[in-house]
Amino acid sequence: MFSPPPEQEVSKNKFDTCEARTHYEKKWKTDVFKAACDDPCFCCLACFCAPCVSYHLRQRTLYNDMRNYICCGGYLPCSGKCGERNAPEVCLACESCCCFGNSVMFTRFILQDELRIQNSDCDNCLIATTVGLQQLACICDILACLTQSDTMKEASNLIDCIADSMWCSVCACMQTQHKIQLEDRDLGSEGVPITNAPTAPVMPGRYVNEPVHGAVVQGIPVSRV
Repeated sequence: MFSPPPEQEVSKNKFDTCEARTHYEKKWKTDVFKAACDDPCFCCLACFCAPCVSYHLRQRTLYNDMRNYICCGGYLPCSGKCGERNAPEVCLACESCCCFGNSVMFTRFILQDELRIQNSDCDNCLIATTVGLQQLACICDILACLTQSDTMKEASNLIDCIADSMWCSVCACMQTQHKIQLEDRDLGSEGVPITNAPTAPVMPGRYVNEPVHGAVVQGIPVSRV
C-alpha cells in the first residue's frame, strides 16, 4: 500500500490541527479587543518591550521548563534543528527578537491546543485585518518601487505606517490576552497554583501538536516507537 512521504504527513497533520482549532469548545478569558482594558499596564509593557514579553510568555506557557522548548513551536522546517536542546534560552531569545510575530502566534497556538480554546469572531477579524494591511503595504511598496511615482511612494509610506501601528497594537493586545489566560490556567480549576506541566502520553505515530488534553503541545513529529 502506498504511504505518503513524512513531509505530507506533517503538512496534513498541521492542517487538521488548524481546522480543529475552529471547533474547540472553550473561549479566551478576554477578547483581543478587550485585553488592553482588562490589564492596561501589561499591555503597555507588551507594546514597548514586545520581544521580552514574548520570551516570558513562551517560557511561562511551557511551565518554565525549557526542556519542553522547540524552536518556533515546531511549526517551521527549522524546528528541532537549531540546537535548542543544548541552549533553549538562547534559541528562544533569538526567536523572540528575530521572528517576533511568529513567536507570538506560536505561543497562541500552543495555548489553544493545550486548553482547547477557539478564537472569537472579533479575534479573527482583528488578526485578519492586521495580516491584510501588512500584505497591502507590501504590494504598495512594490508598486512604488516599480513606478517611481511620488504619489505612490507617499501612499506606500502612509499604508506602511498604518499597518505597522495596527500590527504593534494587535500584538500587544494579543500578548496581554495570553497573559490573562495563563494566569487562569496556572491558578488551576480548584484555585491551587500549578507549578509543573501536566503530562500526557504521546501515542506512537502521533505528533506533539495534535490536540491532547492537558498536554503541552508543539508542532514537531514524534519519533515512532
